[in-house]
Amino acid sequence: MKLSRPVSWFLLAFGVWSWFIWINFLRNLWKDSGGLAFDDAGDPTAYFWIHLLLAVTSLVLGTVIGVIGLRGVRALRGRGTSG
Repeated sequence: MKLSRPVSWFLLAFGVWSWFIWINFLRNLWKDSGGLAFDDAGDPTAYFWIHLLLAVTSLVLGTVIGVIGLRGVRALRGRGTSG
């Protein structure tokens, strides 16, 4: 399968964006000591575990999509095509 240049760059940008967004989300989730993520005893709640799973899944998918985009960009540069 051949990816066009715009699609390759979009996938790569999506992967980078995913890491930026979800790392910030995880940082904020971890700091949420008085909110929904931790109970009064400081133990993680179901909200924490569900959102941690969501973030990890999104990071994995973002990585896979970004790698596909990176491979597409590299393949296009190797061929020297502009389309």
